[in-house]
Amino acid sequence: MKIAMITAGGAGMFCGSCMQDNTLVRSLRLAGADALLLPTYTPVRVDEENVSGSRVFLGGINVYLDSKLPGWRLLPRSMKRWLDRPGIVKWLSKLSSSTNAGDLGSLTIDLLRGSHGPQKKEINELINYLCDDLRPDVIVFSNALLSGIVPELRHRFSGRLCCLLQGDDIFLNALPEPWKTKALSLVSQNASSFDRLLTHSRYYAEFMQTFLTLPPAKFRSIPLTIELPPQNVLSSTAKKDSPDITVGYFARICHEKGAFRFLDAAEHVLPKRPDLQMVLGGFLPGQDRKEFEARLQSIRKVVGDRLIWAGSPNDREDKFRLIQSFDWLCVPTEYREPKGLYVLEAALVGVPSLVPAHGAFPERIAALGAGILFDPATPGSLESSLLSLEKRQLAEQSRQLNQRCLENYGMHETGTGVLEAICGA
Repeated sequence: MKIAMITAGGAGMFCGSCMQDNTLVRSLRLAGADALLLPTYTPVRVDEENVSGSRVFLGGINVYLDSKLPGWRLLPRSMKRWLDRPGIVKWLSKLSSSTNAGDLGSLTIDLLRGSHGPQKKEINELINYLCDDLRPDVIVFSNALLSGIVPELRHRFSGRLCCLLQGDDIFLNALPEPWKTKALSLVSQNASSFDRLLTHSRYYAEFMQTFLTLPPAKFRSIPLTIELPPQNVLSSTAKKDSPDITVGYFARICHEKGAFRFLDAAEHVLPKRPDLQMVLGGFLPGQDRKEFEARLQSIRKVVGDRLIWAGSPNDREDKFRLIQSFDWLCVPTEYREPKGLYVLEAALVGVPSLVPAHGAFPERIAALGAGILFDPATPGSLESSLLSLEKRQLAEQSRQLNQRCLENYGMHETGTGVLEAICGA
C-alpha cells in the first residue's frame, strides 16, 4: 500500500502538526506501508528522524508572490522554480516576522480556490507529480487548508483521498472578515470531496462535523503516535534532591497555548507556595516576544528566581531533559486542544499533566490513567489546583505512566490501527 502524506512546513520552527505527520509516516512504515511525506510551503523541521522528501511543493515564496505581486503568476515555472529550493525557502522564511492568520486572509482564499486561483501552476505541478510520477494508492492531506487542490485532483486521481484535521478551526477563526466566512465556506466545500476525515480525538471529530457541516460517517479517529525519547534520557537515574515542586510549561509561547495564563497563575500562586517553582520553555514567536518578556520580568520582581524562563531546547535530548526536570506539566490552553501531544511527551518520562478539562485533554488523561483536569470556566480553578499539587510521583508510578503512554500511543504500536483507519473499509 503506497501512501502519500502532504504536510505544511512550519516556516523554520518546530511545529507540533509537522512533527506528528513525520512520526505518523514512520509508524505507517513500521506497519508495512510504503509511506512518504511531501512538504509544502516550507521544509519540515522536526527533532527526530526526518523522513520528509527533499522537494518542497507549493513553495511558500512563490505562493506568496503569486497572490501579492501583479504578474508574478504569469511567469513560466522554469523562471520561478529556484525559489522553491528548500535552502532558499528556509532562509527567506527566517526573514518573516509573523505568520498571523489575520495577516493572511486574501492568500488563504487564493489557495483554497485551488486551480481557479493565482497558484494554478504550482498546484498543477503537485498534481502532475502525484498522478504521473508517484502514483500512490492513498493521499492524505495533513490539514483542510491544503484542500484547494482536491477538486482538480479528483479529476485525475482514482484512489482514496483523506484529510487529517488537527487545528484547522484555530486558524480559520483567527481570520478577519470578510476572509473568515469565505474561507470557511471554501474549506467545507473542498472537504466534502474527501473520502475519509481523520482526527486524533473523539472531541475534535464531533466538533469538526458541526464546524464544517460534514457527515459523521466520513470521520475516523486515529491515535497520536510518538517515539521514545533518546535512550540516555530514559536511562538517566538523576533525581532532584530539592524538596521543591517544579511545575513546567512546555509548548509554543503564545496566548492560545496558555503561556500567559501560566504566568498569571505564577503571580498568584508562587507567593503562597514557597516550595513551588514554575518553569516555562518553548518556541517564542517574534510577535509575542515583547509582551512575554515584559510580563515575565514584572512577575519576577515579586517572586524572584522561582519563575524560570528556560528558552527553547536545541534538540530532542534537551527537550526531554527539560520535561524530565518537571514534577508536573501544565499547559493551560485557552483554545480547545485537538491533540495534546505535549501531554504524551511528558508521560514518556513519567511526568503527569495538569491541563484544562476541555478539548482532547480528558481523553488523554483517561488513556494515561494519571493527571489532573481543572475547570477552565471556573475562576481560580487553575490556581487552586496548583496550590494543591504534591511532589512528583514515585518511580514505579512514573514507570507505569511511561508504559501506558507507549501502549496507547507508541510508534511501534499505533501503525496498524492507523493503516486500517486510512485504508480499511
